[in-house]
Amino acid sequence: MPASSNFQQAIREAQTSALVGPNVVNKALPYVGGGMVLTALGVISGLSLLASNPSLFQPLALVAFIGEIVLFFMATSAANNANNSKALPLLTAFSVLTGFTLSGIVAIAIGTAGIGSVGTAAFATGITFVVASSVGRRMSDSVGQALSGVVGLGLMGLIIAMVVQLIGGFFAPGMFGGTGLELMIAGFGTVLFVGMSFVDFYTMPRRYNDEQYLAGALGMYLTYINLFVFILRLIIALQGGGRRD
Repeated sequence: MPASSNFQQAIREAQTSALVGPNVVNKALPYVGGGMVLTALGVISGLSLLASNPSLFQPLALVAFIGEIVLFFMATSAANNANNSKALPLLTAFSVLTGFTLSGIVAIAIGTAGIGSVGTAAFATGITFVVASSVGRRMSDSVGQALSGVVGLGLMGLIIAMVVQLIGGFFAPGMFGGTGLELMIAGFGTVLFVGMSFVDFYTMPRRYNDEQYLAGALGMYLTYINLFVFILRLIIALQGGGRRD
């Protein structure tokens, strides 16, 4: 997902204890929740298409992924400029397309570990949000900035590991395509985005003013979507990567 630059920029800009937008978190949270609902609808649509016409899903998923990237950059630009009337419909479409593209991994998780795996991932993501909301808002500057730095380094490491996995899996699937590497990446990604969820509540009011609430909502939305995805990947890897003996 086109989220890494957004995360790293947020971390770089959280260098001061001054609150730029003291109310931005509360204004952003309803839109984070709305984005999650729209994403769930996109997932349901994708699963329905997979069940009824699987041959059509792959080309549509590719088109949706391209559209998702385009909408991300357009929505980010509008939201950062506090052009909320323009950003909101873009974010709405982005959330639905994100759900549609995620329906593939959701289907794999259901086939590998059952529908309960999706409920487990959603529940774990929700619990993380509740805890992060309480703790992240009250982090001291020393803890917040230290955690931001660790998460920033971890994010770069995760991106490198995923690129190595992708390229290595193409040229040497026996070495890079196994469950062991996927388990390590999924576990690390899960821990990383748990940490990112705490960082979001610390950085958002120090990066965005109160009128940039949609920009903050987008960053937080991406954190929890990625957390959900990595939890699913971890569950799939623990079940043997979707392979049944």
